[in-house]
Amino acid sequence: MNFDPRLTNRSFTSVGTRPVRPDGIDKVTGRARYGADFNMAGQLVGRVLRSPHAHAVIRGINTSKAEALPGVKAVITAADLPDLTNGDSAMYDILDNCMARKKALYDGHAVAAVAAIDARTARQALKLIEVDYEVLPHVTDVDEAFQHGAPLINDAVFTEGLEEKPVKPSNVTKRTQYGHGDVHKGFAEADTIVERSFKTEQTHQGYIEPHACVASVSADGMAELWVCTQGPFVYRQHCAQLLGMEASKLRVTSSEIGGGFGGKTHVWAEPVALALSRKAGRPVKLVMTRDEVFRASGPTSATSIDVKIGARKDGTITAAEATLRYSCGPYPGMWAEIGAMTSFACYRLENVKTVGFEVLVNRPKTAAYRAPSAPMAAFAVESAIDELAKKVGIDPVEFRIKNAAQEGTRASYGPVYGPIGIGPTLEAVKNHPHMKAPLAKNQGRGMACGFWFNFGGQTCVDLNIGMDGSVSLAVGTVDVGGSRASLSLVAAEELGIDYSQVKAIVADTSSLGYNDMTDGSRGTFSSSMATISAARNAIKILRERAAQMWDIPVDDVTWEKGHAIAKGEKYGNLSPLSLKEIAAQSGTTGGPIAGHSELVADGAGVSFATHICDIEVDPETGSTRVLRYTVVQDAGKAVHPTYVEGQYQGGAAQGIGWALNEEYIYGKDGRLQNAGFLDYRIPVCSDLPMIDTQILEIPNPNHPYGVRGVGETSIVPPLAAIANAVSNAVGVRMTHIPMSPPRILAALEASASAHDA
Repeated sequence: MNFDPRLTNRSFTSVGTRPVRPDGIDKVTGRARYGADFNMAGQLVGRVLRSPHAHAVIRGINTSKAEALPGVKAVITAADLPDLTNGDSAMYDILDNCMARKKALYDGHAVAAVAAIDARTARQALKLIEVDYEVLPHVTDVDEAFQHGAPLINDAVFTEGLEEKPVKPSNVTKRTQYGHGDVHKGFAEADTIVERSFKTEQTHQGYIEPHACVASVSADGMAELWVCTQGPFVYRQHCAQLLGMEASKLRVTSSEIGGGFGGKTHVWAEPVALALSRKAGRPVKLVMTRDEVFRASGPTSATSIDVKIGARKDGTITAAEATLRYSCGPYPGMWAEIGAMTSFACYRLENVKTVGFEVLVNRPKTAAYRAPSAPMAAFAVESAIDELAKKVGIDPVEFRIKNAAQEGTRASYGPVYGPIGIGPTLEAVKNHPHMKAPLAKNQGRGMACGFWFNFGGQTCVDLNIGMDGSVSLAVGTVDVGGSRASLSLVAAEELGIDYSQVKAIVADTSSLGYNDMTDGSRGTFSSSMATISAARNAIKILRERAAQMWDIPVDDVTWEKGHAIAKGEKYGNLSPLSLKEIAAQSGTTGGPIAGHSELVADGAGVSFATHICDIEVDPETGSTRVLRYTVVQDAGKAVHPTYVEGQYQGGAAQGIGWALNEEYIYGKDGRLQNAGFLDYRIPVCSDLPMIDTQILEIPNPNHPYGVRGVGETSIVPPLAAIANAVSNAVGVRMTHIPMSPPRILAALEASASAHDA
């Protein structure tokens, strides 16, 4: 059945309501099963030996003493995970990250693993493994790694994207460029120019649940993997390829997920657990410690960004330019490219240029973190925008409104925008009571805009109607933010039944067709589109069954409000048939009733947000307190408004922690100094105000209900909004994230010294 994804004007009955979340009771009572909650009969305990060095050649590994220890059932090294990637460099990097081969490339890099009868034996076995290292010079800072003469991390990497092919290897893996117009001409037309450099430190997603899995490989080659993941199908694909298995022989089941935010889109320990199970012949449970999560799973990039923006006296931006250097860990990535794409996406610019550089460092492999790369770029750009507005003498909100992108604007990264929400979010902020509230001494207010692309991708769902009229909805996108409730609302809306009649589950990889990773804010957008398609396919069958029950042509049957209705006066004696009544007779009218859909969900609408922050700074200690925070964001259509508000608030809360406290701190030895929540401080309730939200709905024309992704955009503006607030409070432009008390005091002291001079 052909599916038309275009927006249709309609009123809603279920969509837009706020029913109780279906997973709530199990989660608050402890019944929900997360990654570490699953066990199998006869399972072993897996543990990983990790490098204590930031950069070292592995000259040899002796595992004989560990193998001889009673209770140890398997010991593996890179030799047990041979290279089967057939020249696929991206897969080889994943393989090498899971188990170091020639070199350990960061503090925490896995070099060996054991499976034993209990945790104590496993830990003892790790101590018996002897690794002969040749320690090499290391580099952990993105600017230092960018310099010529820095310690070389991978001598097979030559910079891509240069006009001339390089002859020497480099830590810079790629150069990318976006933009249009002539920035030199634009800057020549400017009356005022702001040019500054900014830095952001590396942060972790901060999910509470560590990575965990249970792997079981049978003698016949069939395998199962229970795991906390954002993408069971991608995990199956990657693990099968790395271990030389057929994908159909590996069933992956996703557990409940205790936070991911992009950090559970990559395999880390799962191939290791499968290799241990294969060698031991028994199931293996492997749970990362918090120390391992910080040292060996994927944080976001550290960045160094230069921004230059010029404007006329009337506030029109004439040119904008940014150079962005993003750390990737020891493997190539595309993080600076994303930053270069998002930097100026909020604005209507005739002359714009962004250049991104991907930089290798001796830190863990970088992973996505909720709108990856965009928050850092927004911090730099929105800080410069705020400073430029003040120099020109225009209110920062009005300055942004004047230059905001709109429908028909050519984005700085290429496409022409359709209907978008940046203008409406700015107008809402301009008129919000928060902007008019008074401020006291040592308090400042800041605001900033943010953008995220959103994605769609390959999606598959099954919708099955039971004989009692209840509906089972099987989806392949992991519920990372309430999608089971949202998709149940969508199914109920389309079928015309009550929300309570629909039960959504996340299916395993053997029960449903392929689904892409649940990232890019695609979960509700793509799966709701597939759910609508599947429901419409089911309705077609329901109409056919009703026609059969009435013995009339199917073309004379319509579907309205959960009932089959016979059209026309000639059928006046036929009462409507409910879904439940039709389902009850399915056994005698053709069998089970189901709707299926597989599609590529194109047309994910871009998303914009504008945030306001009030902050108080103690000038004597540099400590900060967020007083008030407001999020205004376009949702397209809020399927479940409570979940949407939660996404807005969650992104803001993470952004507050990132802006003020969170950072990876490496010592001169290249080792992580704060691998735990005691020293890596994420916000707790007492650190946060009540975060106000305002949902705007500018429909996405490429979705039947107008839905846009909402999960990531909310983390883009906070760094800049908070930096602008702190800068306004202390009278000094803050250029280094996080704005910890020592950094604020240092900025104040530097400003005082400059004034004295």
